[in-house]
Amino acid sequence: MAQRILVVDDEESIATLLQFNLEQSGFEVAVASDGEEGLNLAKNEPFDLIVLDLMLPKMDGLDVCKQLRQLKKMTPILMLTAKDDEFDKVLGLELGADDYMTKPFSPREVVARVRAILRRSQQVSEVTTATLEEQPTHESVISIGDVDIYPDNYEVQVSKKTLDLTPKEFELFLYLANHKGRVLTRDQLLNAVWNYEFVGDTRIVDVHISHLREKIEPNTKKPIYIKTIRGLGYKLEEPHINA
Repeated sequence: MAQRILVVDDEESIATLLQFNLEQSGFEVAVASDGEEGLNLAKNEPFDLIVLDLMLPKMDGLDVCKQLRQLKKMTPILMLTAKDDEFDKVLGLELGADDYMTKPFSPREVVARVRAILRRSQQVSEVTTATLEEQPTHESVISIGDVDIYPDNYEVQVSKKTLDLTPKEFELFLYLANHKGRVLTRDQLLNAVWNYEFVGDTRIVDVHISHLREKIEPNTKKPIYIKTIRGLGYKLEEPHINA
């Protein structure tokens, strides 16, 4: 059965071009021309991925993305924009977008990105399933200090309080936890969590680490979980409690 893609873009020429190339690549495609229509379709119909323009009439792409994530709709999102704006990129990713492309782009590149995101989504699902199968059914949890990670429902708790993490924050933290004690470079984290070279922009990793620390660390200036290894990258470790 063909995977379903929702394209939300108010530029008819771009929407038509994307629809044609995605359908030629074997996907089933639906198109919406404004944010409200796109949000309603995404809420009410099953899609494997959403290609979402940033600048849309009625409701912009950031609001669509934010509302979908608040509704716990975790469909992967590829965000498009005509603006080469670092703030927009970081904000879009923090609101839960999985990837970000700046117009103009080649349709072939969009298809490649779509396939990469879908592969990553499938890999996360397989890893989660494998993790659950390896553990007793009543203990699908990874515990590090006062932090508990529940891979089966994308949930992290600190001292039994559930945190509000974006999907990418959760995936990054889970990857760190699964490699606890190991130093991971920014490039390793970028490739593992985003599953492709994010045009060499490892700042995306630093932004997500910073937001994770704000939500997890008791003191962000003296982190006890996510340590920076100068000149190398990051490491997640058990906190050392001073007697």
